[in-house]
Amino acid sequence: MLSILIPVYNVDVRDFVSALRQQCVDSGVGFEIICLDDGSELKYKTENRHLAGVKGLHYQELSQNIGRAAIRNRLAEMAAHRFLLFMDCDGAVVRHDFIQTYLQCLDENTVICGGRTYASAKPDNPNYLLHWKYGRYREALPAAQRAVAPWHAFMTNNFVIPRQHFLNIRLDERLRHYGHEDTLLGMELFRRGIQVRHIDNPLLHLGLETTDTFLHKTDQAIQNLIWLSKQPEITIESKLSNTTKLLSRLGLQVPVRRVLQMISPAIVRQLHSGKPSLCLFDLYKLQLALNN
Repeated sequence: MLSILIPVYNVDVRDFVSALRQQCVDSGVGFEIICLDDGSELKYKTENRHLAGVKGLHYQELSQNIGRAAIRNRLAEMAAHRFLLFMDCDGAVVRHDFIQTYLQCLDENTVICGGRTYASAKPDNPNYLLHWKYGRYREALPAAQRAVAPWHAFMTNNFVIPRQHFLNIRLDERLRHYGHEDTLLGMELFRRGIQVRHIDNPLLHLGLETTDTFLHKTDQAIQNLIWLSKQPEITIESKLSNTTKLLSRLGLQVPVRRVLQMISPAIVRQLHSGKPSLCLFDLYKLQLALNN
């Protein structure tokens, strides 16, 4: 009934997968867990190869990295069951009834999003504060808040989708780098009239990144968003794209861009500080978008 699909990249997933497997066994559901390595470093492959041969687990390695969208499409093709539970590899189970909660919600015409959470304590290393703060206050939202705009709040880190729906849509494999593949899939679910239900069944996000890495990935995501907005066959909406369109209609795009370029070095310094501002992070993203 349930295929748990985990794209693996440079993470030891043994404990994560073991916890998921035990919950599946305890629930009595028919299941499989497929871990597909997307070109990880050798040390992670060596660790995760211990998963091979465990009953109910399938571990395979790709010879080279094929990207976030393509590997999820590949996993869906490999899956044998009616419902697909996608999750990122840098998560951890925080609920003893995580699997059972999803099983109680399965529906052939509904996508279910469990959400994510972050550690409540600030990281000791200030290099990780921006990512932690963004995650805590922008991503780790309760189901009731996400349900206000269900398709826009869709995230690929932890969701269940009927296999046939996913195979009919698929992720756009032209997006090889980080960012907005979930935005695009959410918009496509909306276009097709497929319901998205949000529940409080989160995974703990463990993969905090340094501010430099987080800003670099932010740049990649905005590049993806700009590219998507230029494709005539794609309808894409986000707060950032709507803001840039509004500035353009008001004739303010150029002056705002110039001001943001002037203060950009100060913004970047502040985001590296011990008290990074999410408002300034929004301005940082706007400046990147207006420069493209």
